[in-house]
Amino acid sequence: MTDKIYRVLFICTHNSARSIMAEGLLNHAGHRGFVAYSAGSQPSGEVHALALATLKKMHVPAEGFRSKSWGEFAQADAPQMDFVFTVCDKAAGEACPVWPGQPMSAHWGVPDPAAVAGSDEERALAFWDAATTLKRRIDLMLALPLASLDRLALQREVRAIGTR
Repeated sequence: MTDKIYRVLFICTHNSARSIMAEGLLNHAGHRGFVAYSAGSQPSGEVHALALATLKKMHVPAEGFRSKSWGEFAQADAPQMDFVFTVCDKAAGEACPVWPGQPMSAHWGVPDPAAVAGSDEERALAFWDAATTLKRRIDLMLALPLASLDRLALQREVRAIGTR
């Protein structure tokens, strides 16, 4: 086992739901080997209440989140990322900043639960579905033998996870 701490940035346009849930899920599941962050290309300035409620329902701490710009993570004094994942199709198509250290990147697109109209139950289910998809992908990443994969193989694996 290595003592390396892998830093992961999840990006979504508004940084209010999917990327926030992914940050919380990885920080909860990753334990000492991973630190997750989230950001948006056009942050809304608010974290969606159903994203926080979904994390709580999954027994994941839901405090301390804030909607922030990806520009914070492109600064010279920002933590250097090992992985950058887009979790919405809109952010995947945008021109991203140049990340210090050239982290591996992949698109892990998940439908936007905040865009779902309907009853409170239907909206809550959309958030639950998004969170369980993200959790499954995070669990797959955590199961990878990171220390024994070369960079090309690791890049292929994290990209493939986004299709599952």
